[in-house]
Amino acid sequence: MSGTVTMYSTTWCGYCRRLKGQMEREGISYTEVNIEHDPDSAAFVEKVNGGNQLVPTLLFPDGSSLANPSLAQVKQKLEV
Repeated sequence: MSGTVTMYSTTWCGYCRRLKGQMEREGISYTEVNIEHDPDSAAFVEKVNGGNQLVPTLLFPDGSSLANPSLAQVKQKLEV
C-alpha cells in the first residue's frame, strides 16, 4: 500500500504535520507533494477545492480527494 495516498501540503502547514503524524502512527503510507515547489500540484489543489489552495488535500486511489480531512475520514475512505 506504499504511496497509495497523495498528500498535497506546504512546509508551514500545521494541519499537514498533524495529519502526517497521525497517518504514520496508523501505518497509512502516503506520498507527499509540496505545492510550493510544484506549480502543477498547486493548480490541481485549486481545481479540486473551488480555486483555493487548501492543504492538506489528499488524493485517493479512486481519484477522489478530501481537503483537510480527519484521520477518521482518511481511514473510512481507505477502508482501514
